[in-house]
Amino acid sequence: MRKRIVWILAISCLLIPVIASAHVKWFATVEPEKVSIEQILSPFFITISLLCAIILAVLSQVMGKLMDIPLAAKIDMKLDSFRKYLRYLLKYGTALSFILQVVNGTMFAPEFAIHQTWQTLIMWIIIIFLLIPHHYATKIAALFMLGLFIFVWSEAGWFHMLDYGFYVAIIGVLLIGKTKLENVGFPFLYLGTGLSLCWVAVEKWVYPMMTTEIIHHHNVPTFGFEPGIFVVLSAFIEFVVGYLLVVGILNRVLAVVVTILFILTTTIFGYTEVVGHAMIHIVLLIFIIEGISFYHPPIKMHKSKLDQMIFVSLNFLFVLSTFLLIYYRFA
Repeated sequence: MRKRIVWILAISCLLIPVIASAHVKWFATVEPEKVSIEQILSPFFITISLLCAIILAVLSQVMGKLMDIPLAAKIDMKLDSFRKYLRYLLKYGTALSFILQVVNGTMFAPEFAIHQTWQTLIMWIIIIFLLIPHHYATKIAALFMLGLFIFVWSEAGWFHMLDYGFYVAIIGVLLIGKTKLENVGFPFLYLGTGLSLCWVAVEKWVYPMMTTEIIHHHNVPTFGFEPGIFVVLSAFIEFVVGYLLVVGILNRVLAVVVTILFILTTTIFGYTEVVGHAMIHIVLLIFIIEGISFYHPPIKMHKSKLDQMIFVSLNFLFVLSTFLLIYYRFA
């Protein structure tokens, strides 16, 4: 069992199980049933937590070395030349994502169906203003997005909408374009997306039966693991990816891997997956092009390698504990 655990955690950095990229609420057909905190904090869970903390400490020093590879360095320089198009990518990528959603009859995510004509009208107003090539039009679209998001938030509840906190970051980036605060936009996008991924991952620990049902219903491969163990591991993978975004370790190489694997989930979950994760694909593409050159990640506060490794590992355990306890308390 120990050999299996080490193997799956090592390979998962390159082959993340597709269930980690799926949003449980979109596909589960069973009612959410919260398990006890004692069941979540099992010896297995604690062991994986400590193992992840150690792997992340090592990863914080290894990821930078990948850029020493000549081919990686060449690709890195090529991607630098596309940075000037990033705001256009976010602007028109958001428009494309909203087109897919409104055609599908939903807002922001597949679980929020459009029920009234005015909601469809607002969606098209957002799309039209995003397609207008002027920053004032972009700001108007962002304001309409914010209004619609607040409405959905009031209907679904603040706890539910934390899954989609990255939309707040996207709205913020669109609003502060061409202003003095423009430079803080993309770091905010990193932070918002990372925290959203971490939050969604906790759902799989608190409501494991929902994910287990998806595994059985869609015949998701578990690589020889029991579904219960696989759910725990896949949630850790998703949480780790979000954490890497926040602390600034998720560089272009890992962003490429994550993007490819998000795309592969469409082979299992189909068009709903395309609509639901279109916006995430745009954000990850931005990360691939930009890297973290503009972002002064928290890990850089520490100069020595040992201090960085200690910071990453201990901070991971703190963030993991905080997210789990807050989610469990309000779930």
